[in-house]
Formats: sequence, C-alpha cells, structure tokens
Amino acid sequence: MALETRLRAEEAYYDMSKITDKLYAQSKNGNNFYKLYELIISEDNILLAYRNIKRNTGSNTKGTDGKTVKDYANIPMDELVSLVRSRLANFQPMSVRRVFIPKTNGKERPLGIPTFEDRLIQQCIKQILEPICEAKFHPHNYGFRPLRSTKYAVSRMMTLAQVKQYFYCVDIDIKGFFDNIDHNKLIKQMWTLGIRDKRLLSIISKMLKAEIVGEGIPEKGTPQGGILSPLLSNIVLNELDWWISSQYETIKFSGNCKPESVQSKKSKTNLKKIHIVRYADDFKIMCKTHDDAVRAFNATKNWLKERLNLDISEDKSKIVNLRKQYSEFLGFKIKLIKRKNKYVICSHMSDKSKQRAKEMLKRSIISIDKNGENAIKKINQINSQIMGLHQYYCTATMINHDFGDIAYELSYLIENKLNPIAKRGKFKQSCSKYITDTYLKRNNYTTYKIGKVVLIPMVYISHRKPMNFSQDMNVYTEEGRNKSGYKKLVLEGALKERWRVRNKYDDVEFLDNSISKISAQQLTCAISKLFVTDGEIHHIKPKENGGDNSYDNLLYVDKNVHKLIHLKDEGKIQIYLSHFEKIVSDYNDFINTLNKFRKLARNKIINLSK
Repeated sequence: MALETRLRAEEAYYDMSKITDKLYAQSKNGNNFYKLYELIISEDNILLAYRNIKRNTGSNTKGTDGKTVKDYANIPMDELVSLVRSRLANFQPMSVRRVFIPKTNGKERPLGIPTFEDRLIQQCIKQILEPICEAKFHPHNYGFRPLRSTKYAVSRMMTLAQVKQYFYCVDIDIKGFFDNIDHNKLIKQMWTLGIRDKRLLSIISKMLKAEIVGEGIPEKGTPQGGILSPLLSNIVLNELDWWISSQYETIKFSGNCKPESVQSKKSKTNLKKIHIVRYADDFKIMCKTHDDAVRAFNATKNWLKERLNLDISEDKSKIVNLRKQYSEFLGFKIKLIKRKNKYVICSHMSDKSKQRAKEMLKRSIISIDKNGENAIKKINQINSQIMGLHQYYCTATMINHDFGDIAYELSYLIENKLNPIAKRGKFKQSCSKYITDTYLKRNNYTTYKIGKVVLIPMVYISHRKPMNFSQDMNVYTEEGRNKSGYKKLVLEGALKERWRVRNKYDDVEFLDNSISKISAQQLTCAISKLFVTDGEIHHIKPKENGGDNSYDNLLYVDKNVHKLIHLKDEGKIQIYLSHFEKIVSDYNDFINTLNKFRKLARNKIINLSK
C-alpha cells in the first residue's frame, strides 16, 4: 500500500513519473546528465518532496534552527517553492545537530540531523538522482532502495546457501563506514554514473561539508540521519558490488557467447565461485569452497583499502563455514544442517535481536497499570510490537522456538501484571478482525482480555517460506510497476486537471492534504455519494472554530453540498435540496449526513418534516 501511495503521488498528483521514468531509461542506456538542477527546482518536484518528507517521522525532529515541518505547513505554496529555489541558488548548508543513539553492543551511533529546510532540499535532489542510480545499481543490493527490503536480502543469502550449496560465507564489517566515506571519491563515482551537472555536484559537496555542531566541518563521511546519505552510501559501495560480481557472477568472455555457453565456460575455469548480497554496509560474500572464501576475503579487504580507503574491523570480519557455525545477517542467525542427503537452512533470531525484543516487550509489560483505559492502550501497544516482530522474523525456520523462549521468560511478569485486571481464558473473538483471523481462530492458547482487547499470544507464530525479490519489479518503468502490483489511478486525469488549477496562495499543507482527500474519495462526494469532478474541500471543523488543514479535518464534497453545509437562508436551502432530492439514491441518509456537518459548522439542522 505504501508503494501504491507513493506512485499515485507522483503520477496522479505531480506528474513526476514521466520525468523519473525518462531519467531511468536514459541512465540504463548509458546517457550522461548535465541539466539536472532545473529538474530539482521544478515546482512539482519541490511539492512532491514536501509531500514525501512530511510523512517521515524525522520531519518532526528539530534541527539546529529549532524548526519542524509544522513551522512550514501554513506558508503559501509559492513561498515554499521560492524558499527552496532561493536556498539552492547560492547554497550554503545550515549546521547539523549531533545526536547519539545506543547500539546493541553498548556503544553509541552518531546521527547528524539537518534542519528541515536542508532535509527538504536533500529530498528534492534524491527524487531526481534515484532513478539515475537505480539503473546502475547491482541487482543484489537491497538496502534503501524502492521495493526492496531486508527480507529479500536474507532470502537471497538462504537461497545461495541451501539451493546453490554455497557453504562458506565471508562476513566483512567495514569500520565506521558512514563516517569514513571519502568525499572526493564519492563525487568521482557520481560522475562515473553519469551525474555530470557541475552545479548539482557542487551543492552535494557543500552538503557533505555541513558543519556538525560541537565537532566542526567534516573532512570525510556522510552523516547518518540525512535523507541523501543512504543513496550516497549505495553509490560508494556500488563499485564494490560490481567488482565482486565481475569475478564470477557477471564475468564476460570474449566473443559472442550465449548464456548457456558462459555457464559452461565458467565451470571449466579456476574462477572464484562467489556472489555478493548487500544491505547498506552489511554484506555477505557467498562462496563454494573454503579456498574461494579465503581468496575473496583477502581480495575484498585489499580492494576496500586501495579503492575506497576503507578499513575492515578485524575482530568482526571472518570466514564462516555454514555447516558448522551460524552467520548473523540483518537480525537473523543462519546455519546449514544435514537432513538425509542434503543440507538445509536452520535459522533463528540472532541472540542480540532476541534479547532486544525481550527487553522491549518487558518494558511495555512493566508499564501496564491498573487503570483500565491505560491498560487497554498498553495491550494494543504490545500487540503492535508482537505483530511487528512476528512479521519481520517469521522467515526464520526455528522462529517458533525463539518466541517460545521469549514467551516463557516473560510469562511470570505477564501473569503478575494482568491477573488482577484482566480475564484469562481461550478467546475466539477480538476487536480486530486481523487479530481474530490470524491468532485466535486456529489456536488453543490461553491469553488475557481487557474489555474487547485480547493480548496476542507471543508464542503463536509459524514459519513462512522466504521469497526472493523479483528483478522485474521496478518503480521507474510501466512494466515494473505493473509487476509490483501497482494499479493506475482510474481518475488520474481528473485529478491532474484539478491540481493544475490549484491556488498558489493556499497553504502548502492544505493543498497537499486536499489532493490526498480527493484521491481517497475517488472524486466521490462524501455526503451525496455522487461522482463529481468540480467539487470543493470542506473543513469539517471550521478554521474559525479552531479547525486546521490536517487530512482528517478535510472532506471532498459537491460544490452545492458545500453551500448546503454553510447556508442559513431557508429559501435557498430548499432550492438546493430540491435538486438533490431527484438525484441521490437515499435522500433521508443524505439529509442526516448533511445535518451532521451542519451541526459541526454551528448551523441549524434541516428538518425533513417541513
């Protein structure tokens, strides 16, 4: 659903997909790009950037100027566009706020928090650069890319180990990767990818050297916390992906070889049989033999140092025989065990992940108090945490054992907290259909219930077979979007037309939420249920009564219905009502709904008996 929403925002509202699709196709064709700045400062790109960034929880995090997205929500659209353009015309980044978050090993991870304006500018740049880079990225790089996620990276590793019988895994940990990226090397890599707009490259160079409060101007690194940092990090390591891939997976032979001939030639050589699977700076090199693994380890270590000036962490980097040891990857620990005549995957939550999950749930359980309302909120919170953990780790083959352990260790605490305030039993119904269908219909576990809310049994989880990523899926081609399940917005033409006549003097938040509401209602009036292409946006709680421009306070209605909500003259009301009496399917329901919003607008209700 998140993907569909994103694509609709581009195609139906801002018409950016035509531009991004073209950039992707040109990049795939090997073109160079010299005029990207003009695309970055286009009105639609800036408005799309605002739309995307405001959905990010980081938009409510203050930078060094103390401002968040809320400080920009009420400025006119043309002012926001002008602000971004003026900042980029002579760009100087604002200082970055340094914060530290705890790591699982007890250390702290440094984050750099740019100001909201700089985050908005970074998002503008990212939207234009991403399709160019996507065309050049390796197919088995899964980190911070559209449609891809950790589950596909883990699945790829498992497939290589079990199906392809790559029994050896090279684990390499790059020491302080994000903090040690060479700025000059990064710019050269962008140039090699075809990004040759010198004005844009200059802006990115300045971004990289934004002052970090308390630390000064960095000479290297991209601060984690910046919107552009994940894309830039992928650019840095893209060279590594293709270098490792060229050793075996994508090696080229002289002459015009057919695919089957290439495979035959590979089998007759002394090539290292290796494959890379990468998520951000966490990557695995899967190998057939121990000798291949040793060669790959040493070669990669040297390459990182010579090409990217990056060191590896010697104590964390190692070669793992998956038939004897576990290898940890993205919160999982993975091993091969022998079943009959073949090796199959045995996977768990990693020890750190398991401990972290247990501590999170423990804190939530301890926070439950005897107050009924508070307890219900906390149970809902715990349910959300359990469902999130289940959905992420369900591809581990031994996940039922892991959650069995967690449930057992927390059972005493749960009993102490919930026995005095909750019913205990085997419940077959819940306030949520999803919870009922997923957890309560097919199990016989004893659990707790407060009001209508049932605590999800932690132990009730079953293994799901991991699915590999389909390389046909792509947000920057029509075919790729269709493969990913995207359905074109049927009413996009009407939406586009409506967006073209937007009032540039309206608040940017109002404009953005209005078009979202129109899309959600599919151009259907919320009160008359009639299809209308020239409707209006109604504030459910009027602004003069304290209402705002938030999505939940807006409603798309027929323009005549809008008049009926606010009209006080009974004669005019009857004239408009006579029109709707003939065309609405349920007139009584129409009046009742209309009265609901008239009351909220502090107007008299319409009496049907008259």
